[in-house]
Amino acid sequence: MPTLSIIGGGHVGRALGRLLAGQFSVQDVLTRSPQSARQAAHFIGAGRALHEYAQLRPADVYLLAVSDDQILPACAALAAAVPLAGAVVFHCSGALASDRLQAASEAGAYTASVHPIRSFADPAAVAAHFAGTFCGVEGDARALAVLDPALQAIGGRPVAIDAAAKTVYHAAAVFASNYLVTVLDAALRAYQAAGIAEDVARELARPLASETLNNVFRMGAAPALSGPIARGDFATVERQRQAVAAWDGATGELYQALVGPTVALAARKVQG
Repeated sequence: MPTLSIIGGGHVGRALGRLLAGQFSVQDVLTRSPQSARQAAHFIGAGRALHEYAQLRPADVYLLAVSDDQILPACAALAAAVPLAGAVVFHCSGALASDRLQAASEAGAYTASVHPIRSFADPAAVAAHFAGTFCGVEGDARALAVLDPALQAIGGRPVAIDAAAKTVYHAAAVFASNYLVTVLDAALRAYQAAGIAEDVARELARPLASETLNNVFRMGAAPALSGPIARGDFATVERQRQAVAAWDGATGELYQALVGPTVALAARKVQG
C-alpha cells in the first residue's frame, strides 16, 4: 500500500488516521510533543510517533491535520524536511483552499484539500460511523485521483467544490447551522416576550421548525416558503417589523435584514 504520514494529532488527524489506515500504510505521526504523538499513534493503531520534522521519512501521501493558522508553516516545514516530488499533500480545512499548500506544490507535490462535513468532537465515534459523510474536495487532479477512491473506500462521499469559492462554501455551513440557531433563538425569545414560558416556547416552535426543515430538504427552499411575504402581505410584515424593533432593537434589525432575501425567495417561488 502507499505510505501515509500525518502532521497533527488532534481530533481530525486521529479519526482520519484510523480510517485511512486501511487504505494506506501509516508511516509517521508527527505532533508538537512526544506524548501527544504517542497518544495519536496509539489511537490510530499505526505509525511511528514523532515530534520533529527532521525525523520524518519520505511518504507517498501527507495529511496536514493542523489548525488553519498552522497550514502554511506546517507545509513549509514539511517541504524543507523531506523530498515531495510526486507526493500528495492535503489539508482538511473547510475555510481555506489547497492553494495554501504552495510550498508543497513548488517542491513538486500534488496538493488538495479534503473537508469532511461533520463534527470531530468525538474522534472514536467519527471513525466508527463515518459512512455517508460528505467530503468537500478540491485540488490537483492527480491528488484527487489518489484521495477520492480512498475516501469512498472508508464510506466518504466526495463532492467537488470550486476552490475560488472555498470561503463561501464554508459560510454555507454557518448559514445551515450557526445562523439557524440564531434565528430560532429569536423565535423563542419572541414567544417568551408574548408571555410564553421558555419550555413551552420550544415545544411551540419545534413542529413548525421541523416541518419547515423537512419541506426545504424535500422540495427545495423556494417551494417551502410560506408566511406573509410569500402571500405578499407586506402590511403585516411592516407591523411585525415595528413591533419587534420596539421590543428588542437588535432582533428588529435581524428581522429587517431578512426581509429582502425572503422577498427574493418569494419571487423565485412564483417563477418556479
